[in-house]
Amino acid sequence: MTKAQALSQADRTKLEVAIGHEFAEKERLDRALTHASARAHKTGNYERLEFLGDRVLGLCIAELLFKTFGAATEGELSVRLNQLVSAETCAEVADEMELHLYIRTGADVKKLTGKRMLNVRADVVESLIAALYLDGGLEVARKFILRFWERRAIRPEGARRDAKTELQEWAHAKFGVTPVYRVDDRSGPDHDPRFTVTVQVAGTAPETGIERSKRAAEQMAATRILEREGVWQPQLTEK
Repeated sequence: MTKAQALSQADRTKLEVAIGHEFAEKERLDRALTHASARAHKTGNYERLEFLGDRVLGLCIAELLFKTFGAATEGELSVRLNQLVSAETCAEVADEMELHLYIRTGADVKKLTGKRMLNVRADVVESLIAALYLDGGLEVARKFILRFWERRAIRPEGARRDAKTELQEWAHAKFGVTPVYRVDDRSGPDHDPRFTVTVQVAGTAPETGIERSKRAAEQMAATRILEREGVWQPQLTEK
């Protein structure tokens, strides 16, 4: 859905099943899916809901981590929290739910790609959480959050810091330099691109990452140096 039209009954039912909640106030769901560029829509946009949803998500994730990792330090909990409430993780949840099929935007937003579109998907997830909180209370919002975040919270890589930040601090401390990232290639169609990025730290061999976004490819390349140099332990991958 790419224009300011109301959800059909079939779409609303399908989405409510995916969310796990039937809305008492249907306009809350409409508003949570409406970008500010869809100016003509009578329900308004999701900007205020996004503000509230961000706080509800943070509270529920903090509670989840506090209960799950009883021996973790405040620092480790903070690292995990920051990753789980990041735009990347929220957009990942949006993609899992296929929310892009329901977001209402204006014509100018249709042309957005990359990080700006990632932020739209992330914002809609936060707005949806706020709509759930307002419609059904904290327990309804928490149930939704646990459904999509609980398994993400226990991933081994959840205790890691942002790879680019970690690499920069390591490179400064060890070599007194800043990592340099270079986009070597961009291939594939607009809806499924592939970016090849190389990171160079003077004094050591470069590494390359290939991913669906420039940032993700940078993170992969940074991770490879950190693991190769023994800063991080390599993560086991599922077969």
